Amino acid sequence: MKDFVIKNGKKLRCGFTTGTCATAAAAAAVMMIFTGKTVESVAVTLPEGEILFIDIVNPSFNVEGTRCYVKKDSGDDPDITDGILVCADVRLDDTGKINIEGGSGVGRVTQKGLDQPVGEAAINSVPRKMISENIEKICRQYKYYGGITVIISVPDGEKIAKKTFNPNLGIIGGISIIGTTGIVEPMSEKALIDSLKLEMNVIKEKGYDKLIAFPGNYAEKFLGEQLGIRGENRLKFSNYLGDVLDFAVELKFREILIVGHIGKMVKVAGGMMNTHSHNGDFRMEMLSCYAALYGANSDIIYEILSCLTTEQALNILERENIHYKVIGKLSEKAEYYINKRLDNKIKAKLIIYSNNHGILNKQTKTEV
Repeated sequence: MKDFVIKNGKKLRCGFTTGTCATAAAAAAVMMIFTGKTVESVAVTLPEGEILFIDIVNPSFNVEGTRCYVKKDSGDDPDITDGILVCADVRLDDTGKINIEGGSGVGRVTQKGLDQPVGEAAINSVPRKMISENIEKICRQYKYYGGITVIISVPDGEKIAKKTFNPNLGIIGGISIIGTTGIVEPMSEKALIDSLKLEMNVIKEKGYDKLIAFPGNYAEKFLGEQLGIRGENRLKFSNYLGDVLDFAVELKFREILIVGHIGKMVKVAGGMMNTHSHNGDFRMEMLSCYAALYGANSDIIYEILSCLTTEQALNILERENIHYKVIGKLSEKAEYYINKRLDNKIKAKLIIYSNNHGILNKQTKTEV
């Protein structure tokens, strides 16, 4: 396992997932059944074949079997689950297979479109496979061919889950046991993008063919207060518009409405599908370019280039009475890049707004 990653010039420590915690706790509990001794540390094989040694907390024997806990270490990732305890209760049975169940503090799936079927514990497929494969390895070592029941629980999991996105996804009663690699990479874009796809899948399974996508909280507020748009088919995509467009095609949405502040959408008009500032910032250059196209002189161009915000630049464009022309051209270019990413397979509509001017692209073909 790699111990560190470099993000934005900073050295950040990696951690391990709830799926790895559950696997380690279960493997240690199985070891204790076969050896009759408490286990303080256990080796876990991750999905890509890496070996990770995990410390065990409060190993114990009981009438039915064994119990072990693992404390989650998220590394330098700002994770709400960092430091939680994941518990595995293990007992032998006569089923001839490994049965993995969710106990208290582990969520229960209530919506279609998630990794597990409705009614199942929110222990995702990769962690289930990790648990099974690591236990099977131990069973072979001790020549045991009977059944095993593993119950994964999380103390305070129900309370912690209220601070996660689980309630919005239709996972109730606790957190999810997740992880695709077993490793938590700090500030992982992949984890964020995976969660967007999961949320979109839930929206599709609810029967929605139209997706309403917006970057963040301000756009969400604008949607509700200014456009009266609410509902379960709304998606906050942060900076990852391109990935959301790809998923919309993959999941066969019929239509997508994108609502965004001019500060984000001017980047899209330049072909940027990940609008995070670390990918670049040419907002004033774009606005200046189109201002020049519609007659702005060098003094006005310099004034726009000196602006700190797009709201300030819009005030200048409005003063010169070219704001609708500039925004119309920007909207046209943004729609071009959006449809190009969609390969024209989905009907796309775009609303560009500003806090001070409301909807800006009124002169385009876009309609609410």
